[in-house]
Amino acid sequence: MRQFLKYVLASFVGLLLFALVGFVLLIGLIAGVASAGEDVEVASNSVLEIKLDKPVAERESKDSFASMLTNRADNIGLDEIKASIRRAKTDDDIKGIFLNVELVQAGMASLEEIRDALLDFKKSGKFVVAYNDMASEKSYYLASVANRIYLNPQGTLEFNGLSSETFYYKNLFEKAGIEPYIFRVGSFKSAVEPFFRENMSDSARLQTSSFLNSINNFTLSHVAAARGIEPARLKVISDSMLVHNAEDAKRLGLVTHLGYYDEASDYMKGKLKLDKKEKLSLVPLSDYAKNDDEEKSSGNRIAVIYAEGDIVTGKGGNSSIGSTRFAEAIRKARLDDKVKAVVLRVNSPGGSSLASDIIYREVVLTKKVKPIVCSMSDVAASGGYFIAMACDTIVAHPNTITGSIGVFGILPNIQPMLRDKLGITTDRVTTGKFSDLPTITRPLTAYEKAQLQKEVDRIYADFTTKAAQGRHMPVERLRRYASGRVWSGTEAKQRGLVDVLGSFEDAMQIAARRAGLSKGDYRVQVLPRQKSFMESMFSNFNEEIRLHLVREEMGPMYPVYEQYKKLSEMSGVQARMPFELNIQ
Repeated sequence: MRQFLKYVLASFVGLLLFALVGFVLLIGLIAGVASAGEDVEVASNSVLEIKLDKPVAERESKDSFASMLTNRADNIGLDEIKASIRRAKTDDDIKGIFLNVELVQAGMASLEEIRDALLDFKKSGKFVVAYNDMASEKSYYLASVANRIYLNPQGTLEFNGLSSETFYYKNLFEKAGIEPYIFRVGSFKSAVEPFFRENMSDSARLQTSSFLNSINNFTLSHVAAARGIEPARLKVISDSMLVHNAEDAKRLGLVTHLGYYDEASDYMKGKLKLDKKEKLSLVPLSDYAKNDDEEKSSGNRIAVIYAEGDIVTGKGGNSSIGSTRFAEAIRKARLDDKVKAVVLRVNSPGGSSLASDIIYREVVLTKKVKPIVCSMSDVAASGGYFIAMACDTIVAHPNTITGSIGVFGILPNIQPMLRDKLGITTDRVTTGKFSDLPTITRPLTAYEKAQLQKEVDRIYADFTTKAAQGRHMPVERLRRYASGRVWSGTEAKQRGLVDVLGSFEDAMQIAARRAGLSKGDYRVQVLPRQKSFMESMFSNFNEEIRLHLVREEMGPMYPVYEQYKKLSEMSGVQARMPFELNIQ
């Protein structure tokens, strides 16, 4: 009886705790939903503070458990940043912008769009002030547009050029007893090199050096223009790493003042005619972004379809491009008579070849009935280029990473690891000679490898043929720019792989013009719909907790784990660019 009562009491306590947690969650959810739509009151004589302390994504996501309770997103939406800067330009209560950024987590094209918005803001005559304790290459690129640039006297400024580093796993695989079978087309398809090499091939080094220098030269030219320094001189400063400390940065003209946060704050108070003892009204970007512009009442629409992340088959998620979900989104825009044009915003390194082709088909069908324009963000390569190449017009930034027109397949043989490392052997019964294909527990025969390579060759031929049709050039010429080679936006424009060098706003203008719409004669419809908090909580809650714990446990080794996960999740032939291309 005592044991029974103990179990009853334990069950009761468990139910009570569950109810309590549920109540807290409900209160947090209600509070988050209630405050999410509220406008933030901006006091007169205020300054918009921009802190890019979270990853910059194409659009903000608030679907996680933590973000709903705190009413703060896990990332910062590029759209929200630009819209806030545009609104601040004409907001009489906002007198200037305070850039307080250090380690920016954003791609080069995203940085360019934010920087362009800041330059446009300055046309209003309002000030932009930047402050850094330490400045990375990316954060300084943004800060370079400021009227005043403060750097902490003991701080540092990174200004020594761009680099890109790749991890290679050949030795790891050999030690683990894993034999990777690689199937690819083109000497530049370097996405698979980390699995069978210890370093870059000559072709991979050539393409990386080419587009990295293209982006670096573009960046230096814009910093030179902003700071009034000759481009050749600025390149010497960068290449020779002449900036070692804050005094060097000031002496060479990269910053205007050496000072502390309070001194930057006092300067802004002076601009606002405030006494130093008065409080400076700083409006955080996250709050100001809540004050949405009034929605246009026009019945005409331009559908903006955000395609960000890896391209996968099926529905995918908010951080991936699922073929089913995105095909449905494009189809919805095509069949909606109110939608007069479509802008496909692509920020993807590629992924599944099959999934890319499914989305591509919907682009082709849409092109037949209404204008569809592609706006390339930081990366639109391989599968990312595949889904863009049929658009009427392709708009890319000069520092967009694109191209990588090629495919590959990987099939690991883990038999040596099972047998020699773990003492596990396998045996099989089949109804036919090839019934167990694809298999990872035995070596492939020469015939099987030849057949898999033939399939990769077929898909590559299909990819390049369709790319040539979309680009209106002979397939022989297109293939000279293919073979998996990666290009900067500038290089791609020179070769006819993109049409226009410009921003998302330029793509919108082109789409409106093609549809015969004037600036105020349409409103934007955003697709596909993001998952709600409740949908994400029930579908991804356990996964989110697991990933958080893995990140905490693995620390700096987490990127290696991410690459392993991507490899393990690949199915079928891939149209993907080099893994985790990270420009620093």
